[in-house]
Amino acid sequence: MQFDEQFLQEMGLSAMPEAEKQKFLDYVQEELEVRIGERISRGLTEAQLNEFDMITDQEEAAKWLEKNRPDYREIVNRTINEMKEEIRANRAKLVGA
Repeated sequence: MQFDEQFLQEMGLSAMPEAEKQKFLDYVQEELEVRIGERISRGLTEAQLNEFDMITDQEEAAKWLEKNRPDYREIVNRTINEMKEEIRANRAKLVGA
């Protein structure tokens, strides 16, 4: 998923102050990574978590997740949709209205 001006438009945040846009996009990406990581790690053993931490290749990580956490795509999509709902619910605060 791309976190850019198009994402801000989709969320109704085009009116957000320019100085805040990149900070907000960085926050959204970091927060999603944390939330997704927490949710995917639930149900994995300590050994699996250690094994996954050793993977450095994105393609290899995707294959590992498909094998060890086959619902990871659903988790990712659900988490993104939840974040989008939160953003839309707080749109007025975020654009400074």
